[in-house]
This record gives sequence, C-alpha cells and structure tokens, in this order.
Amino acid sequence: MFPGILDDLLGVQLFGYISFRMAMAALTAFALALITGGPVIRWLTSHKLRETAKGDLALLDELSKRTGKANTPTMGGSFLVGSLLVAVILWGRLDNISVVLAVLLTAILGAVGFVDDFGKLSSTKKGISPRAKMLGQTAAALFAVGVYAWYAWTSGRFALLDIFPPILKDARIGLAALGLAGIALFVAFQWFWVVATSNACNITDGLDGLASGCMIIAGLALAVLCYVTGRADWAPYLGLPHVAAAGEMAVVGGALIGACMGFLWFNAYPAKVFMGDSGSLPLGGLLAWMAIVSKQELVLPLVGLVFFVDMASSFLQTQWYKRTKTRIFTCAPLHHGLQLHGGVFKKGPEPWHETKIVVRAWIVAAVCAMASLALLKVR
Repeated sequence: MFPGILDDLLGVQLFGYISFRMAMAALTAFALALITGGPVIRWLTSHKLRETAKGDLALLDELSKRTGKANTPTMGGSFLVGSLLVAVILWGRLDNISVVLAVLLTAILGAVGFVDDFGKLSSTKKGISPRAKMLGQTAAALFAVGVYAWYAWTSGRFALLDIFPPILKDARIGLAALGLAGIALFVAFQWFWVVATSNACNITDGLDGLASGCMIIAGLALAVLCYVTGRADWAPYLGLPHVAAAGEMAVVGGALIGACMGFLWFNAYPAKVFMGDSGSLPLGGLLAWMAIVSKQELVLPLVGLVFFVDMASSFLQTQWYKRTKTRIFTCAPLHHGLQLHGGVFKKGPEPWHETKIVVRAWIVAAVCAMASLALLKVR
C-alpha cells in the first residue's frame, strides 16, 4: 500500500493527506506544463504542425485565416496530458483502482486524439474517420467502466453500481439488484457520459482559452465533490453516498487543474498553441470519470454546462441541416455564432470579440460550478 511514489520513497507522513497531495499534484502539473510547453511549441512550429483552416462555413475559414489562427501550432494537448499523468503518478495512490483506471482512460483517449491530430497535419490532411474516432473512444470508455463494474461486483461493493439522483434525499437506482442486466445498464449509462463529455470538450475547443478555462472550473468543482464523497464523516452528513476510493480522485482533479492552468499560460489570447484532439478528448473523458467515481453523473450536465450546450448546438445544427438544408442557428457551435454575428438565432448588433465570449463562458462555468456545489446541501 502506498499513497504515491514520493511517499513510498521518502516516507513523509504529510504525503498521506489527500488535501496536501491534491495541492502538490496541481503545482507539479502546472510546473511541468510550463517547463515543457515552450520546447514542445517550438518543435511543433518548426515541423509545421499547425492548425489548418476548417469549418462548415466559408466565413469560418476566412476568419481563421484573417486572425492568423491557421498558422498556430496544434497538438498542445500532448504536453498538457503528459504533465497531468506524471503528476498523478507521483502524487496519487496507484493501489486505488479509480486512479489507475483514470490514468489508463486518459492515456488511451489521449492516444486516440494524438493519432487524429497527427493525421490531420500529415501530407494527406486527413485524420481518422469519425467512425474510427468513436470506436476508439468507445473502446476506452468500455474498458474503464467495464473493469470498474467488474471490480464492484466481484468485491461485493454493489453500491458502486447504483445511480444517485441529486436533490432527492436517500434516493438511489439500485442497478446491482438487477444482476447482469443491471451491470449492462450501468456500463451503457457510464459509457454515454464518458463519450459524450469527451466529444463535448472537443467541440468546445474552438477559441483561445475557452476549453481549458472552463475545464479548470469544472475540474475544481468535481475535485471538491470527489473529496467530500470520499470522507466517511462528511458524506453522510451531506446526504451523499460514501465512496472511499473517490477521495483519491481529488488528487487527480488537482493534477487536471494544474495542467490546464499551465496550458492556459500558452493558450490565452492570442494563443501560441491549440489543444487539439490529443488534449480535448482525454480531458473530457477524465471529467466524466471523476463524476462517475463520485456518483455525481447526473450533476455532470450542470458542472459542464458550457461544454454540453456547445455540443448540443452543433448536434442540432448538423441534424437539422441534413433534413431541411436550413440552419437553426446562425452558426454552430454556439461560440462561433457569437463570434461571427453576435447572436444565436439572428444577427446581433455586432459580433462579439473572442475574449468577451471566452470570459463570459468562464463566468457561466463558475456559476454552474457554484450551483453544483450548492446541491451538496439540497437533499
């Protein structure tokens, strides 16, 4: 049993406290992202691994070229995710199945995103197909959730398979009582959250600092929820399910926050690097995993409202256009509609500047995070 590699090597009692290791994981990930960010960006630039102008509308392509974003290197998620994983390995408990699966899920989704990014930047300018990307995300999600369900069943921790609705006191959906059918429902339900959140973060990664800033805020809220759920004294008092292993996920949350802060140093307007699929896919999946382990899946839409609204706008626009050849919104995702027209369903008085959109998205994300934490007492 060892609370992190550093504790195992040095044996310092302070390293046993989750709150301390959460802070140190955040600082370590932040420092690593700052140290590695510069060299990685220079390497990406020298190899011309840059974002190409893209979008369903010609105006988006033109906007990308005019603002110089077509020359900005991408795949910055590589040093972000690398910093995050190193910090978790140093400060997290590697005898905790939730932490181990978090590392594996993040690494697999990061690999899927890396392959897609690198393919888009190769001579063919094509990444992996949407079907192949979905297959990779599905494989990663089913692996993590499947192992977690197997562990819950074989260890007799059947409460890990239950779903706990927010607001309602002592309410739970006991899937374990349904046997194998309940396990299948659990796996399918959690697969949806991992894949949906991963894609939502990917779609939101469209403006300088938008995805990374919102991820810092959402990650902080879920880190608190993980910590509280893992406390045997706090969870019952607040009417939350007690999941002992969830507390350690707060350390993972700390690493997530620190890595995103380090990345935001380079990604703030005007961005020196973009996150790319190599960062957005694993970060979204990890956010969902924190919600799953802390039994807050049904609170996740509130915590990550900015991500899900952006994804919903893009999904609705695509499906509506396929059927009617007309558009619901002036442009989707939502943040591009505001950037181009200043409105959603019709043109506003003037387009919103990129920084205005991003900062207001951060404000919305912060309000949603506070609302999700307020649910701790609404039972």
